[in-house]
Amino acid sequence: MSDNNIELTSTISEDNKLELALREIEIPQPGENQVVIRVEAAPINPSDLGVMFSAADMTTASQSGSADRPVISADVPAKFMGAVKKRVGKPIPVGNEGAGTVVAAGSSAAAQSLVGKTVAFIGGGSYRKYLCANVQSCLELESGTTADEAASSFVNPLTSLAMVETMRAEGHKAIVHAAAASNLGQMLNRICIADGIDLVNIVRKPEQEALLRDQGAKYVVNSSSDSFMADLTQALIDTGATIAFDPIGGGRLASDILTCMEAAVSRDMTEYSVYGSDIYKQVYIYGGLDRGPITLNRNFGFAWGVNGFLLFNALGKLGTETNIAMRKRVAAEIKTTFASHYTHEVSLAGALQLDAISAYGKMATGQKFLIKPQS
Repeated sequence: MSDNNIELTSTISEDNKLELALREIEIPQPGENQVVIRVEAAPINPSDLGVMFSAADMTTASQSGSADRPVISADVPAKFMGAVKKRVGKPIPVGNEGAGTVVAAGSSAAAQSLVGKTVAFIGGGSYRKYLCANVQSCLELESGTTADEAASSFVNPLTSLAMVETMRAEGHKAIVHAAAASNLGQMLNRICIADGIDLVNIVRKPEQEALLRDQGAKYVVNSSSDSFMADLTQALIDTGATIAFDPIGGGRLASDILTCMEAAVSRDMTEYSVYGSDIYKQVYIYGGLDRGPITLNRNFGFAWGVNGFLLFNALGKLGTETNIAMRKRVAAEIKTTFASHYTHEVSLAGALQLDAISAYGKMATGQKFLIKPQS
């Protein structure tokens, strides 16, 4: 084991500044049910950027420090300081998940059984060289699985599976997914094809439409098309989808989806009702690609809901047996259904370069960064 440990942290100061930096920390000692993981790969997900950048205006970012200890600084607009006051002055470790080799373990049989094995983990602070995790936060991988392959074993795979299980638990029969050409969207498409579930994929570019159709998607609609509302309504008629998952958040897309759902389910109504159809329609917001207000144009009756969808809350609702089954499926299919592809690999110091931040900060479809902490 190396004699040093480094982590990437995000700190907001009282003088309205964000600082991203690397700091040296102790190599952890495992408790009874804990393991120490040499972190070999950790993805940069959109959810990580919320912790990393917080409310800072990254167009003001500047770089200082040295080659192996770069520091990124940016301004936090004064109007946002009240919302982040509880984290002011506190270095927040960044990174939700990753994978690596277990190099030390506590005394419990479960912990000892993982020594020397490659595991994926979740729980925060993954952008570091060595991390201590509870065995329950680890996923033992099948022999031959590399850390790079397993780095994204939790956030996207479990979120996509949780969407399917939420659909089932709430009595829906098909799903609508926005920003569907994303890494997560492609996973969800593979799951739905394998499980025989109809999925309506919403994209915004012709090349994204082609990408998903090439991967077997049957229903793909383009939100930038003049015929979007008609196309979406027809897909909803064909599938009967009454639940949607939207990572965009702001704007009118949630409203448009509900409007088209209402048009689809009410097309056979023989009597007019000022309250609309009695079929419940649900949109879950699980991201913030658009930070603006959510606009709802109320022309979809009264049987509807718009709620937040957070992975950990969803897992809590689904129960232990479902959670265990989901994890087993991820481990078994990490090279197929749940495979992730990365366009860039960077070291911890490489992640704190202005050009890299400019690229991964866009959260653009088709660009995904993997941090290699041991590099």
